[in-house]
Parts: sequence; structure tokens; C-alpha cells
Amino acid sequence: QVQLVESGGGLVQAGGSLRLSCAASGRTFNPNASGWFRRAPGKEREFVAAIRWLGGSSDYADFVKGRFTISRDAAKNTLFLQMNGLKPDDTAVYYCAVGRMAPFQSTQLPQFYDYWGQGTQVTVSS
Repeated sequence: QVQLVESGGGLVQAGGSLRLSCAASGRTFNPNASGWFRRAPGKEREFVAAIRWLGGSSDYADFVKGRFTISRDAAKNTLFLQMNGLKPDDTAVYYCAVGRMAPFQSTQLPQFYDYWGQGTQVTVSS
């Protein structure tokens, strides 16, 4: 089993920044992609950002492009999401996920991820 633990959430004013972290531990597993998703109150879970480990290519939802940056520290098995220019609409529980997927499988689709964290709350006040 792989455990993912998110941290870094909190309350911030609009325009502010937060940096989310996701630490991985557990049995040997060879994922090749990591992602961040979020679920706002009363809404479906949605894709935020993802990164493929081979080559480091990243993908972002349109509503975060230019504001959020996904990265990872392979040596520390940690995934990050730097969030700048936060808006009240960014308020949600943020989840990290890892998976092993084929190149033709989209990192935007949650069904291709194998393990998920418990989530960290991000609240942006206006």
C-alpha cells in the first residue's frame, strides 16, 4: 500500500499564495505520473494539474494556468503545488494522486490514478 499525505492547506486572502505538499511512503511502487485534483463544496472533483515523471511534462486545467505550478522532488518522494493569485473560487479540498499510466492515458482523468491522499483544505477569502 502507498500512503500519500497532503499538507500546506489553510486560509488565505484573495491574491495570496499557498504551497501544497504531498509526501509519499509505503511499499515499492513505480508510478510515472502524479496529479492534483480538487473538490469544492457541492461540486464534482476536478482536475487541477499533473506531471509525468519521465520527461517532466506538466498539464494544467485552464482555470489555473499561469497561477499554479506543479513540481516534484524525486529524492524526497514529494509532490508540490505552488498556488499564486488565489481566488475565492479556488476554495476546495485538494487531493494528490499517483499512478502508473500509459502514454496515451490522460493525466486529467482520475480513473488512471492508483493511490490518493486524504486531502487538504484550501480556503480563499474575498
